[in-house]
Amino acid sequence: MEMPIPEVSLYFILFSIYVLAGIDQLIYFWFVFGKLAFYKSKKRSKKPVPVSVVICARNQDYNLERYLPKILEQDYPDFEVVVVNDASTDETLELLKDFERKYPHLSIVNISQNLNFFSGKKFPLALGIKSAKHEFLLLTDADCEPSSNQWIKQMASAFTSKTEIVLGYSPIKPAMGFLNTLMRFDNFQTGIHYLSHSLIGKTSIGIGRNLAYRKSLFYKSGGFISHYKLQTGDDDLFINRVATKDNTRIEILPESFMNADFIPSFSLWFRKKQQQVNTGGFYKRGTKFLRGKFRLSLLTFYGLLTALLLLNYSILFVLGLFVLRLFSQLIITKKCASVLSEHKLLLTSPLLELFMIFVLIGVKISNIFIKQNRWK
Repeated sequence: MEMPIPEVSLYFILFSIYVLAGIDQLIYFWFVFGKLAFYKSKKRSKKPVPVSVVICARNQDYNLERYLPKILEQDYPDFEVVVVNDASTDETLELLKDFERKYPHLSIVNISQNLNFFSGKKFPLALGIKSAKHEFLLLTDADCEPSSNQWIKQMASAFTSKTEIVLGYSPIKPAMGFLNTLMRFDNFQTGIHYLSHSLIGKTSIGIGRNLAYRKSLFYKSGGFISHYKLQTGDDDLFINRVATKDNTRIEILPESFMNADFIPSFSLWFRKKQQQVNTGGFYKRGTKFLRGKFRLSLLTFYGLLTALLLLNYSILFVLGLFVLRLFSQLIITKKCASVLSEHKLLLTSPLLELFMIFVLIGVKISNIFIKQNRWK
């Protein structure tokens, strides 16, 4: 006599998927992001290595006037600053020549006309790297301000005989308003992800506002050749391709931070998110899996949380898992915020996370119809 197969209700299936998504989220918080949350930075004392700071600028005279002296006046014994003027039409070149007379360690690479057929940052950056005198390269942008005069020292000190890449952190400067808070949170979350991934030996990307690597690595890997036709990816795609478990370190002492200006424009920020999502399609499979799996379980968790509450199914268990994830999120976020010196984001982080879900959905939908990726 055959035993009857018990029926499994649709509600139970949804609940089971919800539980699996919740467990996946907890694993990410405690075993991936927890690596950064409980990371202890150590001050290093070693013989300084010669460093070349490389900056690309197009129509950045205002920012260069404010921030370039803070880079040129770093407390470091042996460094040069290479600034690539990418066919600027403002006073960038004249300003750089004025600085060159005052600072002998400033080197100017001037692109007098627009020879950049791919309309991206890679061509001017490659020229800057080629012009750099030293093996150790430190990259940033013209609209960024070092948090201290120890920026070069801290980033350079992370190099060892085996280290080829150093990932730094670049917070967005606080300002009034919800848009600034949202952008700071998004930048903070990005930092948690790529720094944590590196700490578990799965380096995914780097951020060009604060990134260091060896010149020899750039050349032996072919530089940007494999993705030159893509207008973005000079930082994240390059690091995604060349980083290994053993050749990458992070540097997150506050003195090593490179602060980025807040641009109070939702449309410009949204366009940047479009570019990031487009570029992400070219990451290695492992990176896409690691990043995509978290987002998928996050969407699944909140989607099924809403559905199960509306269906009034196992309310205590559903809410219990939600509370467990919420407390895990707050604990890890608080620890990461302390490590990365990000303030006033903790209490709003659950709401900002939900808001970012809708933003990313909007980005995905818009990218179906709009494809644009432009360098300033």
